[in-house]
Amino acid sequence: MADPATYRPAPGAIPDAPGVYRFRDAHGTVIYVGKATSLRSRLSSYFQDVSHLHSRTQTMVTTAAKVDWTVVSNEVEALQLEYTWIKQFDPRFNVKYRDDKSYPWLAVTLDEEFPRVMVGRGPKRKGVRYFGPYSHAWAIRETVDLLLRVFPMRSCSAGVFKRSAQIGRPCLLGYIGKCSAPCVGRVDAEEHREIVDDFCDFMAGQTTTYVKRLEREMRAASRELEFERAARIRDDLGALDRAMAKNAVVLADGTDADVLAVAEDPLEVAVQIFSVRGGRIRGQRGWVADKMDDAGTGDLVERALLKLYDDESRDVIPREVLVPALPADAEALATWLEERRGGRVSIRIPQRGDKRSLLETVARNAGQSLATHKTRRASDLTTRNRALEEIQDALGLKEAPLRIECYDVSNLHGTEVVASMVVFEDGLPRKGEYRRFVIRGVDGQNDVAAMREVITRRFRRMLDDRARNVGAADDISTERPLLVDPETGRPHKFAYAPGLVVVDGGPAQVAAAAQALTALGIDDVPVCGLAKRLEEVWLPGGPDPVILARTSEGLYLLQRIRDEAHRFAITHHRGRRSKSMVESILDEVPGLGEVRRRTLLRHFGSLKRLRAATADDLAAVPGVGHRTAEAIVTALAASIPRSGTAAAVNTATGEILDDEPSEHAVGAAP
Repeated sequence: MADPATYRPAPGAIPDAPGVYRFRDAHGTVIYVGKATSLRSRLSSYFQDVSHLHSRTQTMVTTAAKVDWTVVSNEVEALQLEYTWIKQFDPRFNVKYRDDKSYPWLAVTLDEEFPRVMVGRGPKRKGVRYFGPYSHAWAIRETVDLLLRVFPMRSCSAGVFKRSAQIGRPCLLGYIGKCSAPCVGRVDAEEHREIVDDFCDFMAGQTTTYVKRLEREMRAASRELEFERAARIRDDLGALDRAMAKNAVVLADGTDADVLAVAEDPLEVAVQIFSVRGGRIRGQRGWVADKMDDAGTGDLVERALLKLYDDESRDVIPREVLVPALPADAEALATWLEERRGGRVSIRIPQRGDKRSLLETVARNAGQSLATHKTRRASDLTTRNRALEEIQDALGLKEAPLRIECYDVSNLHGTEVVASMVVFEDGLPRKGEYRRFVIRGVDGQNDVAAMREVITRRFRRMLDDRARNVGAADDISTERPLLVDPETGRPHKFAYAPGLVVVDGGPAQVAAAAQALTALGIDDVPVCGLAKRLEEVWLPGGPDPVILARTSEGLYLLQRIRDEAHRFAITHHRGRRSKSMVESILDEVPGLGEVRRRTLLRHFGSLKRLRAATADDLAAVPGVGHRTAEAIVTALAASIPRSGTAAAVNTATGEILDDEPSEHAVGAAP
């Protein structure tokens, strides 16, 4: 691990000009590429106190052994050079937007005498017009199958076309009217080209003109008593309607635009792009990538656009690109796209209307894509095994921790202190074994003392269960406690010792958990902590944290467990706060005793539902009369805070706490 001071450039050696810089490791391998409007300002930020840098930036600068740079004339040239170098060197600390799918296109071979419509993948070639990309090839084939009825253009391969021409008989599509059969001379090249042009115009979004023309032809055929022809045209219009229904209008002004959104967490980012042409969604694509640096949303958008328009033909780049955040060099990026497109390109954030709604839809798709990716990743057996093995190696455990318990503490300014315990077995959550704690032995906001109490209570219960099980065993002398109740056959869940205890916090919380275990005489349960800020893993008494690679499956599993414990603790805290608020408000209602207060709480469940209830709803609760119900409604109305009153905020997370308890009620506090 190198000290950045050993390779820091001399003062004044870095030019104050636009450029691109490269960090290299001791072997000369490029590990990071970046660009800057001012190289001096940007590079100086890397050589400040390492403790002030983001965790991933810390890793990068301590891995590097050298930095060099190239000065360019302007920001556009810097963008182009950065893009070239990232493709050339594939640096490990840059975000790698690797698309794991080859997205299909609808292609029309305009460079042939009789153009063909087909589904294509891979690189594009000149003389072919492309529509899309689409997310699924079957979606293209369904659309084409509908449209060939109206636009009977060629869709066969060169071999089939040549063979039909030789034998003088068209293929099946020619017989059923889904091909005009140019192979046998039913139409000449000019007539077939007109069909192809109509098809391309329709796919490009110019649907209204063609539909109106067919409607006029249908009415004319009907007036001339050509009912069979009119019925055929009617069926063609129906096919067009079904094809257009697959690409509903999302932008009424017929805009051509690409809409891009990202969903991210500390480790990964999901990108989704909707291609809108003529106001209709013509294609969708997306991917999930690892975040290798501390890039913000604007930087992630910039890199996604660079990948999206990599080696694309100019007719694929639209006039408008809608994004959730503008890159720092948005003007330079727009100029780069304009040079590739040969026309004006606007990159902007939609503020209202249909375009804003569409961006929100794409963002929801990105979030769903990231969630699906995480679920698939977590459910993969091989990946889970690798994660447990990595945790075992990193923490020096004797065996892989098949059962992991994680603890988190939540409070509101030292009041309503609660804690959660979540259990993961084989890398998967066991929600039936989650437990919630109410901390009563701690005064004020003392997460360390609260953590000590939680660990003490949980493992004292384990020792008690084991002692009870040993006493119930037939062989009292056995050293192995029974983990199953001999009477009911059910397992004593707290009699199981976890393979690893994880606490949400740093050295202080880890030390408190270790002290609690030591006080109980337990020395065979390993403990670690995961600190949120830098995602560092702390061991008891360790002077330095254990750093897991940010792409490590082990770190991903620890983060997932920690986040689940935090979610469960917050849910418990909200429920406790809601009930305490209800009790304090109902205390003011004359004639409402403790029994009826509890009945109301059980009946409505939360302050939010109680406030929404009418006097008749309250009077329907057993033991509550109309006069008492009206008094409750009056008390609840008087308790509603005035606008501008500060909301309650969790001091640990900054999250606003609402009045609605969680729908989960798993386990009871031991």
